[in-house]
Amino acid sequence: MLSQDQKAFYEGNGYLKVEQVVTPAELAELQQVTDDLIDTSRQISESDERFDLDSGHSAEQPRLTRIKLPHKQHPVYDRILKRSKVTQVLNDLLGPDTVLNTAKLNCKAPGGGAAVEWHQDWAFYPATNDSLLAFGLMLEDVTEANGPLMVIPGSHKGPVLSHHANGTFCGAINPDDPLFDRDRIVTLTGKAGDMTVHHVRLLHGSAPNRSDRARKILFYECASADAWPLLGGSSYIHSLGQRKFWADFQDRMITGTPCFTPRLEQVPVTLPLPPAPDNTSIFKTQTSGGAKSAFA
Repeated sequence: MLSQDQKAFYEGNGYLKVEQVVTPAELAELQQVTDDLIDTSRQISESDERFDLDSGHSAEQPRLTRIKLPHKQHPVYDRILKRSKVTQVLNDLLGPDTVLNTAKLNCKAPGGGAAVEWHQDWAFYPATNDSLLAFGLMLEDVTEANGPLMVIPGSHKGPVLSHHANGTFCGAINPDDPLFDRDRIVTLTGKAGDMTVHHVRLLHGSAPNRSDRARKILFYECASADAWPLLGGSSYIHSLGQRKFWADFQDRMITGTPCFTPRLEQVPVTLPLPPAPDNTSIFKTQTSGGAKSAFA
């Protein structure tokens, strides 16, 4: 699926954009299912296990920051990851044995949809090695105006910056950190059906959505099967217990076979502890943890 030039670009820069990675029919199904889920959120007035609500949400005007664990809410999200060109990109970058850590669909409502402060995913869920990445499949056109993903090329090869504020994990770096190089920021826009890829240690963030259109991006966070999560990370999997974890793990296998001998690498790790007062989503973690905004 990917050319050698694309693989080399990802290796050197820590990110990649792949155009039209899903078919028109796959995209239309994803869009319809997503719209139906957003419509369902009209029935609730507080965030729950399915939806993370944005300020101003109402039955008349549903506003979401996120649809949680979409692969558990409708089979199309699971199928696109496991049986499409998305799967081919995954195997090109991580090899034949891969597992899903988690998924989310960030909706970014129009007219001020919440920013995602600058961070490295690795700070949230460190593992025995850093063969992990995130896909961002665009379900609508993403422009400069509606809060696109922004990245700092090459930062995946540098240090893991502090994601703590006042001794608490806040899920974001301090924008005043001297190692945060704003001058190198690259903005990733695209058409519906395009997909971004970013390495687990790449610095990235996104501004509020100031447009009149939603910014719906389906994120899959994936790992090589030999990259085992460290206890203390923020994923739901740590609360399952051994038997439920095993059943969930089998559902999360994407391609190949499980690996029960983790590959141990010399990687920089700071556990995301103590947790923010509300760590039910990155938005709540950054807000309740006292993260300083880069977009204020």
